[in-house]
Amino acid sequence: MPGLIPGADGRRLFGPITWLMAVLALMGFMGLDGAVAATDFERDLPGATDIPGLPRFEGSVIIGHRVSPFDETLIPTGPWEAASGDWKQTVKASGRRTRLVYLAPRNASSLEVIRNYRRALEDLGYEPLYQCSGFEECGNGVDRFYGEVANGKQLADSHLLKHVYSDTTVQEPRLYSARRQAPDGDSYVFVFAALQDNFADSAAGNRVAIFVEEVLSQPMRERMVSIEAKEMAQGLSDAGRIAVHGIQFDFDQATIKDESKPQLEQIALMLVENSELKLYIVGHTDNRGTLEYNMDLSRRRAEEVVRTLIQSYGILGERLKPMGVAGLAPLTSNATEAGRALNRRVEIVAQ
Repeated sequence: MPGLIPGADGRRLFGPITWLMAVLALMGFMGLDGAVAATDFERDLPGATDIPGLPRFEGSVIIGHRVSPFDETLIPTGPWEAASGDWKQTVKASGRRTRLVYLAPRNASSLEVIRNYRRALEDLGYEPLYQCSGFEECGNGVDRFYGEVANGKQLADSHLLKHVYSDTTVQEPRLYSARRQAPDGDSYVFVFAALQDNFADSAAGNRVAIFVEEVLSQPMRERMVSIEAKEMAQGLSDAGRIAVHGIQFDFDQATIKDESKPQLEQIALMLVENSELKLYIVGHTDNRGTLEYNMDLSRRRAEEVVRTLIQSYGILGERLKPMGVAGLAPLTSNATEAGRALNRRVEIVAQ
């Protein structure tokens, strides 16, 4: 047992660090009258609910729950790579994002849990994206997807949730990811189940914990307004560049959305009114995905803007040059979806 030191009489005594942790743990679970206040793992976290339409494993309880109206995440479609600390293959999904952590009944195995989820999802019309069992298939250290907060999956609302899948305790990991396509938006589901311990509360340990994530792809409500031709011209005069958020693209594509037309019209008008003006059209992305992929995506998006200005608005090609810089020049932090939305943009720069 980590942190224990053999006593002179053969008994095992608490070492200094373990003794301090034990005292702090007791203080955290003692009431004012000295009675131990045990966490109730027989009922759901107050206010937490299942994902609509997706049943839970029988007898499991919700201990973690978070819903983001619009967010972006990576759904694994391949094993975990220990060397890079990331999934080998993923699909990027954005929309309404729900994350849940369940504790399964003590007699349940991760195999039973994952097979029940797989059957339930297939009955609901989901098609598998990836599935694996054990560290050999899923990847050594696969539990790091949750354990390391930088990977964006962990629910860290409480000390208990931070220690789901406590380090070195995970056994029999199993993973299943799937997608269901629908006219009103695709649904992506990622399920991870493993026997684990929990260093924050032993009552939550030595049983299977289930991480369930769903992303229901829905278009983000557009809040960007078009910048008028005169305002853009003034911005170029003052700073040599101006960020344009009114040009929107399909998710992970270089296809310009129809609602971008008013902004494109204003750029064309500015060019007509300033006949000597030449521009760099520069595509920017957030920092999700690899640099190489985003460099290509940002360049293709810039090329599509140039092509549209030439073909639909009669602007001479010699006045426009497309460039892509991926996420190398963010306007703000990429830590939130709001920040990432601002960083995904087109900039016009005076040549």
